[in-house]
Amino acid sequence: MKFWKPIAAGFVFSALAAAMGATPLRVLFFSKSSGWEHDVIKRAEDGGMSYAEKVLARLGTGHDLAFTFSKDGSRFSARYLTDFDVVFFYTSGNLQMPGTDGNPTMSAAGKAALLDWVAQGGGFVAVHAGSDCFHTYEAFDGNPPKDQRGNRYRLLGEASDPYIKMLGGEFINHGPQQVAKARIINPDFPGMRGRGDHLEVMEEWYSLKEFGADNHVLLVMETAGMKGSDYDRPNYPLAWARPYGKGRVWYNAMGHREDVWDADYFQAMLAGGIRWTGRRVDAAIPANLWAVTPEGDMMPPPRDR
Repeated sequence: MKFWKPIAAGFVFSALAAAMGATPLRVLFFSKSSGWEHDVIKRAEDGGMSYAEKVLARLGTGHDLAFTFSKDGSRFSARYLTDFDVVFFYTSGNLQMPGTDGNPTMSAAGKAALLDWVAQGGGFVAVHAGSDCFHTYEAFDGNPPKDQRGNRYRLLGEASDPYIKMLGGEFINHGPQQVAKARIINPDFPGMRGRGDHLEVMEEWYSLKEFGADNHVLLVMETAGMKGSDYDRPNYPLAWARPYGKGRVWYNAMGHREDVWDADYFQAMLAGGIRWTGRRVDAAIPANLWAVTPEGDMMPPPRDR
């Protein structure tokens, strides 16, 4: 049985809960790629759902979530956003340019509307490349040339793009995929229970910067023994929850690989993050950035390839 149907540039998935009369949490999963397009969010040649969309559609059936799937940035406006409780980004590059996938762009007004919507109480979720868009001082149409990413290796603070400041962090680069450890900081946060004190899995691990001082860190990247200069730095945050005005923001840098999307632990974290940002569950999120990653803002050595 199919629970989705094409609508304009996206799909709508109605969870079984909706059919049973419950009120589902309305979630927009936006996956435009102006920069690098990850395999898990590529649509099939016939326009069918991406791997990540299929996982989320199944996830929605058990968590009262109704997903709308879209790659159309032109739809963002104050009016459009009233249709959702949570906006979920798996995006890349400068979303105001067609870039890699050629899908419609987000306007400056649409970006401003999104940030205002979150500040006024909306829920915002992002995974993996959701921190790899709207890079400060990068205005490339497509994936930025590797030798023109120098600003990523400087802390820009208040000069950072407003999207980065809303998210609470920014992607720098990544090294080779490898098995590494991410330490669980708050096992009581929704979706984190029963996972032990760390995850140890194969993944494409992001190196990040520009952490918000009010971030409540959920996962810490343990860099000791990792391969690649991107991890030649002290431990740093990998996932967090934070306030933004009246809104709630949740980010997790994992999500590159299909087997990660298939994993129970990742799906539990996604459901927990969505439900927390959508105010179906609550959790204390005291700022703990400097307590758990006291040297987290130390940068890795720059590289141009």
